[in-house]
This record gives sequence, C-alpha cells and structure tokens, in this order.
Amino acid sequence: MEATRLTKRNHYEQMTEHLKRQIVEGKLRVGDKLPSTKEISERFGVGRSTTREALSALKAMGLIEIRQGGGCRVIASIPAAPAIPELEALRVNRETLLELLEVRKTLELSIAAIAAAKRTEADVRALRGLAREMASAIGDDKEGERTDLQLHLLLAKATGNQIMLGLFESITGQLERAIREVRRAELYANRSVAERLYAEHAAIVDAVADGDPEAASSRMSEHLRHVESILMKHL
Repeated sequence: MEATRLTKRNHYEQMTEHLKRQIVEGKLRVGDKLPSTKEISERFGVGRSTTREALSALKAMGLIEIRQGGGCRVIASIPAAPAIPELEALRVNRETLLELLEVRKTLELSIAAIAAAKRTEADVRALRGLAREMASAIGDDKEGERTDLQLHLLLAKATGNQIMLGLFESITGQLERAIREVRRAELYANRSVAERLYAEHAAIVDAVADGDPEAASSRMSEHLRHVESILMKHL
C-alpha cells in the first residue's frame, strides 16, 4: 500500500481519496488485506481517528469491509452507485427538506428548554440510561441510529406536552424517512463522528438533568448545526 504523509491541514477526505485511488487503479486489489489502523496512521503521519474516518468512508462506498475485532479487506474496485431512494428524495425535494430541517431545529430547541424546566427524576434516569446505551453503540450504525432517535423522543416526552410530542413525531417522522440511509452512512458508520454525536447528546442530557433550559437549548443548537452541516453535503 502506497502512502503519502499528510500535513496537519489535510482532512480525512484526502486520505480517503488517496486510498480509493489505489483501489480503483488496482494497486490494492479485491481480497487484499489493508495494514492495521496503527500502521496506516504511521505511514500517513496522522492520528488513528483520522484513519478510522477514512476507513469508514471507504466502507460506506462499498470498497472495503471492516471486520469485527479489526482488520480491513478490499471487497470491490468500483465505488457502489448511490442507488438509494432516500438520496434521490433529497435531490428532488430539496426545498421541502430544508424547510423540515428549519422547523425541526426550531421545535427541538424549544423541546430541550422545556424538558429542562419540567423533567422528572424518572425522565432523567431514562435519558441517562439511553445515553449509556448510545456510548455502547458507537461503531454499530443501526444501534447508533436507534439510540439517537430514541433519545430525541425521550426529550420530547419529558416536556409533558402531548401536542408538542405529536408535532415532534410528525415532523421528524417525515424527515427521518427521507434521510435515513444518508444518516446511517455519514453519521453512525463513521466512528469519530459517532463519538462526537455521543458527546453532544451527553451534554444535552446533562443540561436537562441540571434543570438549565438555556444551556439545554444551546447544546441542542450546537448538535443540530453539526448534523445539518453533514447532511447539507447531500442537499
């Protein structure tokens, strides 16, 4: 495997492109096993988190498999075509999805603040328990998605406002159906992103548990800005 040491200004995208080019050009063939994460990181002169991000991106392209317990193997020489209906929906209904994201952000900032003001001890226990599940799910895209969605639902329930809960379920239901596959590939299959998402959710839970509406709303705003910055690449 060829490697070029990257500068600090390089992002994982450059590393991803470098490895993808080697696979597409046949320098890394189907069936070849990649060096360990440690060795790849040393060859490129980057941290292991950067390497993991690049490998997750290659996995999302269908070029490699990441095996349980470590080890990666090339499984295809051409990136998989993005034949995902949800991805087409993003392109076709861009304006509608942008409006849904805008409404969701407004609603969830209010939900976080109200939940912080009205949460019960039972709500706090449920939220902290789910946050622990989320931490354990890092690296598991399907379970990561499930715990993420469930935590936001628990926050809505913690408001004690059934109308707000209904609005939340209606808006997020439409949005999640449209972007599910993109979310899973871009957020939960990428370990470093999943770790950051966990930290953001944990900060929201802490603010709600502390009964601090302003901090809860602020932490939710930071979290949604991060998620939207990723999703906007596909809009």
